[in-house]
Amino acid sequence: MEIVKLGRNTPSLAELIAEIDSLMNDLYPAQSNQLSALSELCSADAHFIGVIKNQEIVACGAVVKKQHDCLYAELKRLYVKPNYRGQGLSKIIMSELIAFAKAHQYSVIRLETGVKQPEALGLYAQFNFVERRAFGHYQCDPFSVYMELQLENNREGEVLVQ
Repeated sequence: MEIVKLGRNTPSLAELIAEIDSLMNDLYPAQSNQLSALSELCSADAHFIGVIKNQEIVACGAVVKKQHDCLYAELKRLYVKPNYRGQGLSKIIMSELIAFAKAHQYSVIRLETGVKQPEALGLYAQFNFVERRAFGHYQCDPFSVYMELQLENNREGEVLVQ
């Protein structure tokens, strides 16, 4: 297993993003999907990482620099391929992204996720994310859950439940 920075030229990355898009489109109506483009994930304002096993991207996630009411990092595209779930890969990605955000002086990480993703909601709760109102460009949506993690007083993104 290797954790790498992902970029436009990473083999099979476009296919992985298409896989995530397909899943989200199956779960939610089009007007409720907030799908980040590969160009945003690979921009200078993003830190996009993946777990590689056997020369395949099996998990990924990103934080993207945002500025609305304050400067923050937005968590995007946290995903683990179905055959690799249950191995702690999402926790590895989350820990790496939280460490990156702290090292780059972000005081908060925000995210938007869906109500039909209980595993994701559970993971975010384990990392001390709390629900909040819609933020940035997001509008209230019955299919969305908005969360944030304050980094200033959080002990290294400590996981509360293993």
